[in-house]
Amino acid sequence: MSAPQQFVIDRIKCDGRGLCAELLPELIRLDDWGYPIVAPGPIPEHLLPLAERAMEDCPVLAIALRRMERVKA
Repeated sequence: MSAPQQFVIDRIKCDGRGLCAELLPELIRLDDWGYPIVAPGPIPEHLLPLAERAMEDCPVLAIALRRMERVKA
């Protein structure tokens, strides 16, 4: 199993088109101005294909996936 991933939004690049929320409403909702609010924590493995599509289809490349670092006890 690979390391868990999470979304990272570049708020400067994002222009609030909302395509990411249309593709992945389970994890992304839009604020009152149309900008994404991402669910905290790791992306569930069964949603990774949709998460990758949301990232790839962003017209301004404002969304990315980043591996979460594991904390050693």
